[in-house]
Amino acid sequence: MKKLLPLILLLVGSGAGVGAGVFLRPPPPEMTEEEAQIHAEKQKELDSESESEEPPTSEYVKLNNQFVVPIVNDERVNAMVVMSLSIEVEAGQKDAVFLREPKLRDSFLQVLFDHAHIGGFDGEFTSARNLAILRQALVEIARKDMGDTVTDVLIQEIARQDY
Repeated sequence: MKKLLPLILLLVGSGAGVGAGVFLRPPPPEMTEEEAQIHAEKQKELDSESESEEPPTSEYVKLNNQFVVPIVNDERVNAMVVMSLSIEVEAGQKDAVFLREPKLRDSFLQVLFDHAHIGGFDGEFTSARNLAILRQALVEIARKDMGDTVTDVLIQEIARQDY
């Protein structure tokens, strides 16, 4: 019982302090008529903006696992490239991507292997030109597999580890 007494006193004291703080807090400052009018106008603008917004026309689907691409020179793996991709699709098509994900992953890997084979991951592989070429190839193969519901393929992460 002696060990519980400090704990009980701590809880009672904390509860009393919180209660006193809530009970004794000052009332919120009252707005002048001019401030109330400005606040009402701002709220009306915000409400009209939220009503006029159109629903999103696209969704982004992050593919579950990263893509690992070996960089081979002279029959030896010299580096590995790791990438994370997302697909931009028309609104409501997220589930269709997940249903076709194995096919998409296979197609994407083939594009990535081809890109590695032609030297796309050598040198300045993150230059805008190189990434645009890769992204365009990924979009084309995604549209081949998924149709026109695919808007874009986004490269979210890319890293190269040399050996």
